[in-house]
Amino acid sequence: MEPTGSLALLANIWFFIIGLFLVFYVVLDGFDLGVGILSLFTRQENRLEVMMTSLGTIWDANETWIVIVAGTMFGAFPMAFGVIFHALYIPTILMLFALLLRGVAFEFRSESHRKEIWGWAFGVGSLVAAASQGLALGGLLQGPQVADGRFVGGVFDWLTPFSLVVAAGVVAGYALLGATYLMMRTRGPIQAAMYGRARYLAAFMLLAAAIVSLWTPLRYEWVAERWFSLPAFYYYAALPALALFAFWMLLSSMVRRQTVAPFVWTLVIFVSSFAGLAATFFPYIVPDSVKIYEAAAAPNTLIFMLSVVSFFIPIMIVYNAYQYFVFRGKVDEQSAGYGQ
Repeated sequence: MEPTGSLALLANIWFFIIGLFLVFYVVLDGFDLGVGILSLFTRQENRLEVMMTSLGTIWDANETWIVIVAGTMFGAFPMAFGVIFHALYIPTILMLFALLLRGVAFEFRSESHRKEIWGWAFGVGSLVAAASQGLALGGLLQGPQVADGRFVGGVFDWLTPFSLVVAAGVVAGYALLGATYLMMRTRGPIQAAMYGRARYLAAFMLLAAAIVSLWTPLRYEWVAERWFSLPAFYYYAALPALALFAFWMLLSSMVRRQTVAPFVWTLVIFVSSFAGLAATFFPYIVPDSVKIYEAAAAPNTLIFMLSVVSFFIPIMIVYNAYQYFVFRGKVDEQSAGYGQ
Protein backbone atom coordinates (compact mmCIF):
# COMPACT_ATOMS: atom_id res chain seq x y z
CA MET A 1 0.00 0.00 0.00
CA GLU A 2 1.42 3.35 -1.07
CA PRO A 3 1.57 6.14 1.53
CA THR A 4 -0.52 9.25 1.16
CA GLY A 5 -0.25 12.80 2.44
CA SER A 6 2.81 15.03 2.72
CA LEU A 7 5.43 12.26 2.61
CA ALA A 8 4.11 10.85 -0.67
CA LEU A 9 3.88 14.31 -2.23
CA LEU A 10 7.36 15.36 -1.10
CA ALA A 11 8.93 12.06 -2.17
CA ASN A 12 7.41 12.44 -5.64
CA ILE A 13 8.61 16.04 -5.89
CA TRP A 14 12.15 15.08 -4.92
CA PHE A 15 12.17 12.13 -7.30
CA PHE A 16 11.36 14.58 -10.10
CA ILE A 17 13.87 17.21 -8.91
CA ILE A 18 16.78 14.77 -8.65
CA GLY A 19 15.85 13.32 -12.03
CA LEU A 20 15.93 16.83 -13.49
CA PHE A 21 19.36 17.50 -11.95
CA LEU A 22 20.59 14.20 -13.38
CA VAL A 23 19.36 15.20 -16.84
CA PHE A 24 21.24 18.50 -16.50
CA TYR A 25 24.42 16.60 -15.62
CA VAL A 26 24.11 13.98 -18.36
CA VAL A 27 23.43 16.59 -21.03
CA LEU A 28 26.01 19.17 -19.97
CA ASP A 29 28.87 16.95 -18.86
CA GLY A 30 27.87 14.37 -21.47
CA PHE A 31 29.06 16.42 -24.45
CA ASP A 32 32.06 17.50 -22.36
CA LEU A 33 33.08 13.86 -21.81
CA GLY A 34 32.20 13.11 -25.42
CA VAL A 35 34.66 15.68 -26.73
CA GLY A 36 37.30 14.12 -24.48
CA ILE A 37 36.56 10.66 -25.90
CA LEU A 38 36.76 11.97 -29.45
CA SER A 39 40.08 13.66 -28.67
CA LEU A 40 41.64 10.18 -28.40
CA PHE A 41 41.12 9.83 -32.15
CA THR A 42 42.49 13.29 -33.01
CA ARG A 43 46.27 13.47 -33.09
CA GLN A 44 46.81 16.73 -35.01
CA GLU A 45 47.79 19.24 -32.34
CA ASN A 46 46.01 22.18 -34.01
CA ARG A 47 42.69 20.30 -34.18
CA LEU A 48 43.05 19.01 -30.63
CA GLU A 49 43.67 22.56 -29.43
CA VAL A 50 40.43 23.71 -31.07
CA MET A 51 38.50 20.90 -29.39
CA MET A 52 39.97 21.72 -25.97
CA THR A 53 39.38 25.44 -26.43
CA SER A 54 35.70 24.81 -27.15
CA LEU A 55 35.43 23.42 -23.60
CA GLY A 56 37.76 25.82 -21.84
CA THR A 57 35.12 28.12 -20.33
CA ILE A 58 32.44 25.58 -19.44
CA TRP A 59 33.82 22.13 -18.56
CA ASP A 60 34.30 22.72 -14.83
CA ALA A 61 30.85 24.28 -14.38
CA ASN A 62 29.27 21.30 -16.14
CA GLU A 63 30.63 18.90 -13.52
CA THR A 64 29.07 20.79 -10.60
CA TRP A 65 25.75 19.14 -11.38
CA ILE A 66 27.00 15.71 -10.33
CA VAL A 67 27.84 17.19 -6.92
CA ILE A 68 24.29 18.57 -6.72
CA VAL A 69 22.85 15.16 -7.65
CA ALA A 70 24.88 13.34 -4.99
CA GLY A 71 24.16 15.95 -2.30
CA THR A 72 20.41 16.08 -2.85
CA MET A 73 20.23 12.29 -3.15
CA PHE A 74 21.96 11.94 0.22
CA GLY A 75 19.60 14.41 1.86
CA ALA A 76 16.30 13.38 0.27
CA PHE A 77 16.74 9.59 0.01
CA PRO A 78 19.51 8.62 2.48
CA MET A 79 18.69 4.91 2.53
CA ALA A 80 18.78 4.67 -1.26
CA PHE A 81 22.01 6.68 -1.30
CA GLY A 82 23.63 4.15 1.03
CA VAL A 83 22.39 1.15 -0.94
CA ILE A 84 23.30 2.51 -4.37
CA PHE A 85 26.79 3.73 -3.53
CA HIS A 86 27.55 0.59 -1.54
CA ALA A 87 26.49 -1.57 -4.47
CA LEU A 88 28.29 0.62 -7.03
CA TYR A 89 31.34 1.55 -4.98
CA ILE A 90 33.95 0.46 -7.54
CA PRO A 91 32.51 2.17 -10.65
CA THR A 92 31.80 5.28 -8.55
CA ILE A 93 35.42 5.47 -7.34
CA LEU A 94 36.69 4.85 -10.88
CA MET A 95 34.50 7.68 -12.13
CA LEU A 96 35.73 10.11 -9.46
CA PHE A 97 39.40 9.34 -10.13
CA ALA A 98 38.80 9.66 -13.88
CA LEU A 99 37.12 13.05 -13.43
CA LEU A 100 40.06 14.19 -11.30
CA LEU A 101 42.51 12.96 -13.93
CA ARG A 102 40.79 14.79 -16.78
CA GLY A 103 40.53 17.98 -14.72
CA VAL A 104 44.23 17.96 -13.87
CA ALA A 105 45.14 17.01 -17.44
CA PHE A 106 43.06 19.85 -18.88
CA GLU A 107 44.82 22.46 -16.75
CA PHE A 108 48.34 21.00 -17.04
CA ARG A 109 48.10 20.61 -20.78
CA SER A 110 47.85 24.36 -21.36
CA GLU A 111 51.13 24.94 -19.48
CA SER A 112 53.11 21.83 -20.41
CA HIS A 113 55.70 21.43 -23.17
CA ARG A 114 54.58 17.77 -23.50
CA LYS A 115 51.02 18.47 -24.47
CA GLU A 116 50.48 15.05 -26.04
CA ILE A 117 50.87 13.28 -22.67
CA TRP A 118 48.25 15.44 -20.96
CA GLY A 119 46.06 15.26 -24.05
CA TRP A 120 46.03 11.48 -23.77
CA ALA A 121 45.34 11.74 -20.03
CA PHE A 122 42.35 13.98 -20.70
CA GLY A 123 40.96 11.56 -23.28
CA VAL A 124 41.52 8.46 -21.15
CA GLY A 125 39.97 10.17 -18.11
CA SER A 126 36.92 11.09 -20.21
CA LEU A 127 36.56 7.54 -21.54
CA VAL A 128 36.91 5.90 -18.11
CA ALA A 129 34.47 8.38 -16.52
CA ALA A 130 31.87 7.71 -19.22
CA ALA A 131 32.32 3.93 -19.05
CA SER A 132 32.12 3.99 -15.25
CA GLN A 133 28.84 5.89 -15.38
CA GLY A 134 27.49 3.34 -17.86
CA LEU A 135 28.57 0.43 -15.66
CA ALA A 136 26.95 2.09 -12.65
CA LEU A 137 23.73 2.66 -14.57
CA GLY A 138 23.71 -0.95 -15.78
CA GLY A 139 24.41 -2.20 -12.28
CA LEU A 140 21.55 -0.11 -10.91
CA LEU A 141 19.05 -1.16 -13.60
CA GLN A 142 19.70 -4.85 -13.03
CA GLY A 143 18.72 -4.37 -9.38
CA PRO A 144 21.15 -4.52 -6.44
CA GLN A 145 20.30 -7.14 -3.81
CA VAL A 146 18.72 -5.43 -0.79
CA ALA A 147 17.53 -6.83 2.55
CA ASP A 148 16.24 -4.74 5.47
CA GLY A 149 17.29 -1.54 3.71
CA ARG A 150 20.90 -2.66 3.22
CA PHE A 151 22.89 -3.90 0.25
CA VAL A 152 23.63 -7.60 0.68
CA GLY A 153 25.11 -8.46 -2.72
CA GLY A 154 28.67 -8.99 -3.88
CA VAL A 155 31.28 -6.36 -4.64
CA PHE A 156 31.28 -7.17 -8.37
CA ASP A 157 27.54 -7.68 -8.89
CA TRP A 158 27.48 -4.61 -11.12
CA LEU A 159 29.86 -6.22 -13.65
CA THR A 160 27.65 -8.27 -15.96
CA PRO A 161 27.06 -8.57 -19.73
CA PHE A 162 24.01 -6.33 -19.27
CA SER A 163 26.01 -3.55 -17.59
CA LEU A 164 28.71 -3.82 -20.27
CA VAL A 165 26.10 -3.25 -22.99
CA VAL A 166 24.74 -0.25 -21.07
CA ALA A 167 28.28 1.13 -20.64
CA ALA A 168 28.99 0.77 -24.37
CA GLY A 169 25.77 2.63 -25.14
CA VAL A 170 26.60 5.43 -22.69
CA VAL A 171 30.11 5.88 -24.14
CA ALA A 172 28.69 5.99 -27.68
CA GLY A 173 25.94 8.38 -26.59
CA TYR A 174 28.36 10.77 -24.90
CA ALA A 175 30.66 10.66 -27.92
CA LEU A 176 27.64 11.45 -30.12
CA LEU A 177 26.79 14.42 -27.92
CA GLY A 178 30.40 15.56 -28.20
CA ALA A 179 30.40 15.18 -31.99
CA THR A 180 27.19 17.17 -32.44
CA TYR A 181 28.49 19.80 -30.00
CA LEU A 182 31.62 20.20 -32.13
CA MET A 183 29.45 20.52 -35.25
CA MET A 184 27.84 23.49 -33.55
CA ARG A 185 31.00 25.10 -32.13
CA THR A 186 33.67 24.52 -34.82
CA ARG A 187 34.15 24.90 -38.54
CA GLY A 188 36.33 23.43 -41.25
CA PRO A 189 38.01 19.98 -41.07
CA ILE A 190 36.95 19.24 -37.48
CA GLN A 191 33.31 19.97 -38.18
CA ALA A 192 33.39 17.90 -41.38
CA ALA A 193 34.95 14.92 -39.59
CA MET A 194 32.27 15.00 -36.90
CA TYR A 195 29.45 14.43 -39.40
CA GLY A 196 31.00 11.13 -40.46
CA ARG A 197 31.75 9.93 -36.95
CA ALA A 198 28.35 10.92 -35.59
CA ARG A 199 26.53 8.59 -38.00
CA TYR A 200 28.42 5.54 -36.72
CA LEU A 201 28.04 6.62 -33.10
CA ALA A 202 24.29 7.15 -33.51
CA ALA A 203 23.86 3.70 -35.05
CA PHE A 204 25.87 2.05 -32.26
CA MET A 205 23.93 3.89 -29.56
CA LEU A 206 20.64 2.87 -31.16
CA LEU A 207 21.76 -0.78 -31.23
CA ALA A 208 22.76 -0.69 -27.54
CA ALA A 209 19.46 0.98 -26.60
CA ALA A 210 17.51 -1.68 -28.51
CA ILE A 211 19.35 -4.51 -26.70
CA VAL A 212 18.72 -2.91 -23.29
CA SER A 213 15.05 -2.28 -24.16
CA LEU A 214 14.57 -5.96 -25.06
CA TRP A 215 16.63 -7.24 -22.12
CA THR A 216 14.85 -5.23 -19.42
CA PRO A 217 11.32 -6.72 -19.74
CA LEU A 218 12.86 -10.19 -20.00
CA ARG A 219 14.68 -9.59 -16.71
CA TYR A 220 11.72 -8.02 -14.87
CA GLU A 221 8.34 -9.67 -15.34
CA TRP A 222 6.61 -6.70 -13.74
CA VAL A 223 8.23 -4.36 -16.30
CA ALA A 224 6.86 -6.50 -19.13
CA GLU A 225 3.40 -6.37 -17.56
CA ARG A 226 3.65 -2.62 -17.13
CA TRP A 227 4.85 -1.99 -20.70
CA PHE A 228 2.52 -4.30 -22.59
CA SER A 229 -0.74 -4.01 -20.65
CA LEU A 230 -3.47 -1.87 -22.18
CA PRO A 231 -3.99 1.06 -22.18
CA ALA A 232 -0.58 1.75 -20.52
CA PHE A 233 1.19 0.40 -23.62
CA TYR A 234 0.14 3.44 -25.66
CA TYR A 235 1.65 5.83 -23.12
CA TYR A 236 4.91 3.92 -22.73
CA ALA A 237 5.26 3.52 -26.50
CA ALA A 238 5.17 7.29 -26.98
CA LEU A 239 8.68 7.81 -25.51
CA PRO A 240 10.57 5.25 -27.67
CA ALA A 241 8.58 6.50 -30.65
CA LEU A 242 9.80 10.03 -29.89
CA ALA A 243 13.38 8.73 -29.56
CA LEU A 244 13.17 6.96 -32.94
CA PHE A 245 11.72 10.07 -34.55
CA ALA A 246 14.56 12.14 -33.07
CA PHE A 247 17.06 9.60 -34.38
CA TRP A 248 15.61 9.93 -37.89
CA MET A 249 15.67 13.73 -37.66
CA LEU A 250 19.26 13.59 -36.40
CA LEU A 251 20.36 11.64 -39.48
CA SER A 252 18.39 13.94 -41.76
CA SER A 253 19.88 17.08 -40.21
CA MET A 254 23.41 15.69 -40.67
CA VAL A 255 22.73 14.87 -44.32
CA ARG A 256 21.69 18.51 -44.79
CA ARG A 257 24.86 19.60 -42.94
CA GLN A 258 22.94 21.58 -40.34
CA THR A 259 24.99 22.71 -37.37
CA VAL A 260 22.63 23.23 -34.42
CA ALA A 261 19.84 20.76 -35.21
CA PRO A 262 21.97 17.57 -34.73
CA PHE A 263 22.80 18.61 -31.17
CA VAL A 264 19.16 19.42 -30.42
CA TRP A 265 17.90 16.08 -31.75
CA THR A 266 20.57 14.23 -29.79
CA LEU A 267 19.32 15.97 -26.65
CA VAL A 268 15.79 14.82 -27.48
CA ILE A 269 17.03 11.22 -27.74
CA PHE A 270 18.73 11.46 -24.33
CA VAL A 271 15.82 13.14 -22.57
CA SER A 272 13.20 10.78 -23.99
CA SER A 273 15.32 7.75 -23.08
CA PHE A 274 15.82 9.03 -19.53
CA ALA A 275 12.11 9.78 -19.19
CA GLY A 276 11.35 6.25 -20.35
CA LEU A 277 13.61 4.76 -17.67
CA ALA A 278 12.07 6.96 -14.95
CA ALA A 279 8.52 6.11 -16.02
CA THR A 280 9.33 2.40 -16.18
CA PHE A 281 10.82 2.05 -12.72
CA PHE A 282 8.76 4.62 -10.81
CA PRO A 283 8.08 4.45 -7.85
CA TYR A 284 11.25 2.39 -7.34
CA ILE A 285 14.43 4.33 -6.67
CA VAL A 286 16.39 1.07 -6.40
CA PRO A 287 14.77 -1.14 -9.06
CA ASP A 288 12.58 -3.92 -7.70
CA SER A 289 13.82 -3.35 -4.13
CA VAL A 290 13.34 0.11 -2.62
CA LYS A 291 10.54 2.55 -3.36
CA ILE A 292 10.93 6.29 -3.02
CA TYR A 293 8.51 6.38 -0.07
CA GLU A 294 10.58 3.82 1.82
CA ALA A 295 13.86 5.64 1.19
CA ALA A 296 12.66 9.23 1.72
CA ALA A 297 13.88 11.36 4.61
CA ALA A 298 11.50 12.90 7.14
CA PRO A 299 9.00 15.43 5.72
CA ASN A 300 10.60 18.32 7.68
CA THR A 301 13.97 17.53 6.07
CA LEU A 302 12.46 17.38 2.59
CA ILE A 303 10.67 20.71 3.12
CA PHE A 304 13.84 22.41 4.39
CA MET A 305 15.85 21.08 1.44
CA LEU A 306 13.14 22.23 -0.95
CA SER A 307 13.35 25.78 0.39
CA VAL A 308 17.14 25.83 -0.04
CA VAL A 309 17.09 24.32 -3.51
CA SER A 310 14.32 26.64 -4.70
CA PHE A 311 16.61 29.58 -3.91
CA PHE A 312 20.02 28.40 -5.11
CA ILE A 313 19.24 26.21 -8.14
CA PRO A 314 17.59 28.98 -10.22
CA ILE A 315 20.74 31.04 -9.63
CA MET A 316 22.88 28.16 -10.92
CA ILE A 317 20.68 27.71 -13.98
CA VAL A 318 20.78 31.43 -14.80
CA TYR A 319 24.56 31.46 -14.30
CA ASN A 320 25.05 28.47 -16.60
CA ALA A 321 22.77 29.97 -19.24
CA TYR A 322 24.59 33.32 -19.08
CA GLN A 323 27.94 31.54 -19.34
CA TYR A 324 26.89 29.70 -22.50
CA PHE A 325 25.45 32.91 -23.95
CA VAL A 326 28.65 34.91 -23.35
CA PHE A 327 30.95 32.25 -24.80
CA ARG A 328 28.73 31.30 -27.72
CA GLY A 329 30.03 31.25 -31.27
CA LYS A 330 32.50 29.29 -33.32
CA VAL A 331 35.98 28.18 -32.26
CA ASP A 332 38.64 27.87 -34.95
CA GLU A 333 42.41 27.55 -35.14
CA GLN A 334 42.95 31.29 -34.94
CA SER A 335 40.88 31.74 -31.78
CA ALA A 336 42.59 28.67 -30.31
CA GLY A 337 46.06 30.16 -30.83
CA TYR A 338 46.90 28.83 -34.30
CA GLY A 339 46.93 30.56 -37.63
CA GLN A 340 47.50 34.17 -38.49
